[in-house]
Amino acid sequence: MSSRESCRHELRTAIRQLSDRCLYSASKWAAEQLVGIELDPAKYTPANTRFQRGSSSIRRRFRTNEITSTPVAGVSYVSTPVMEEDEIVDGDFYLLAKSYFDCREYRRAAHVLRDQNGKKSVFLRCYALYLAGEKRKEEEMIELEGPLGKSDAVNRELVSLERELSTFRKNGTIDPFCLYLYGLVLKEKGSENLARTVLVESVNSYPWNWNAWSELQSLCTTIDILNSLNLNNHWMKDFFLAGAYHELRMHSESLTKYEHLQSTFSFSNYIQAQIAKAQYSLREFEQVEVIFEELLRIDPYRVEDMDMYSNVLYAKECFSALSYLAHRVFMTDKYRPESCCIIGNYYSLKGQHEKSVVYFRRALKLNKNYLSAWTLMGHEYVEMKNTPAAVDAYRRAVDINPCDYRAWYGLGQAYEMMHLPFYALHYFRKSVFLQPNDSRLWIAMAQCYETEQLHMLEEAIKCYRRAANCNDREAIALNQLAKLHKELGRDEEAAFYYKKDLERMEAEEREGPNMVEALMFLATHCRAHDRFEEAEVYCTRLLDYTGPEKETAKSMLRGMRIAQSGFPPMDIEHFPP
Repeated sequence: MSSRESCRHELRTAIRQLSDRCLYSASKWAAEQLVGIELDPAKYTPANTRFQRGSSSIRRRFRTNEITSTPVAGVSYVSTPVMEEDEIVDGDFYLLAKSYFDCREYRRAAHVLRDQNGKKSVFLRCYALYLAGEKRKEEEMIELEGPLGKSDAVNRELVSLERELSTFRKNGTIDPFCLYLYGLVLKEKGSENLARTVLVESVNSYPWNWNAWSELQSLCTTIDILNSLNLNNHWMKDFFLAGAYHELRMHSESLTKYEHLQSTFSFSNYIQAQIAKAQYSLREFEQVEVIFEELLRIDPYRVEDMDMYSNVLYAKECFSALSYLAHRVFMTDKYRPESCCIIGNYYSLKGQHEKSVVYFRRALKLNKNYLSAWTLMGHEYVEMKNTPAAVDAYRRAVDINPCDYRAWYGLGQAYEMMHLPFYALHYFRKSVFLQPNDSRLWIAMAQCYETEQLHMLEEAIKCYRRAANCNDREAIALNQLAKLHKELGRDEEAAFYYKKDLERMEAEEREGPNMVEALMFLATHCRAHDRFEEAEVYCTRLLDYTGPEKETAKSMLRGMRIAQSGFPPMDIEHFPP
């Protein structure tokens, strides 16, 4: 069996098994990867497009000896058998419980299965109880919420579920799906180490449950933790590692993994979106825009990840494109958190910050843990000069994800607005630790060092140097480095940075006050060091500008020509009649 056929075979089985257990998001993910597998040219004609593959029947049971290894792109992987279904028929009670579950009547579903002992029934009963607890927790959060939605509500089913699932694991009667649920419960209770161990057992036993991989990924907060995991060598591990690398800000390694996976999953929209996310983190906005435009062309009703596309359009100030995207998602599904964030970005770009906050709040009503909405709402409060509300929003964001550098950066900005530079510096340091390749963060920290309260110019210089080495797109760092060295009396260093800044402005064909400033300093510096030819070049360029700089340049040129001629300048006022 070829690698692609093997992957298809496993995914088709997994889709049925995951759907049968009501793990619909994992089933959807598996289905998206299934249609993303490149067609075998030996079996399919060019007329068969990705959406014309035809359907194939899925058998009720698969034996373990039917699945061989699952290599991708010529790399051998450890064989993982597709698990067999329970030999015990769950019967009509399971079908009834599943119907209740699909109607979100979770306690009824659990009650129906109270006497059923099949593994599928046990999992669905426990999963229904878990979701019933989550549903009640959300209701309590609405009823008891404090400022900005803070609440102490908890899932009251966690204790009993932990006790029951722990017993199953000790007895050796637990299956991979219950292991996943057990890991989820442990994570909710804060037992992260045991949760990681249990989730690793789950994905090693049944690697096609993307939900389990996602929960495991959220627990890998450092590269050391990631490297310590004892994972079987299955192709699903590559998807996991690619996502984990991205969350750990190892964007180049993440891109390498996704490009490797593309050799088999050539048409996967998921992989394309993840590549766009990595490039967004690297601030390669042009490439990100191209990918999202193609994704929308292929999948016009897609809402997932489109909030990131709206961030790119916002950063590029593409009013018409952002307006079109906002209208599109509104017509597709206006009650999705992503849709609300996109519309919020649209109003923010128009300068309607109060209306923007309304939509970010709407996104948070739909999903209180939607990280982007908290961060973006904090930005809006900063624009509205409502710093206490901004600080609250950013703090909620870092509570959800302590690795979100944007929220730490926002906190730094908010405290800087409140003229508390020491606090601001603390948060800026956290942000640059998480995202050391973002020049904007280094510039913000440098400007904090420059404030009157701190006035730590040497530290500011170090930060501006880091910014200049991180592809400073705003072209701030070089000019500031030149100014600081000039202020400290280091004319040679100042001239070096002014010259570099001038070369950059010439390459980018930019004009402005920084150009005049650089030319004036370099002309003066070169004249003072008797480098008259260089000074003349800079003065001649200054003649193209209006204002006092032009007259100063003329005066300098006259002075240099007289000095070069060997005659001292004559004082016209004392010239004899």
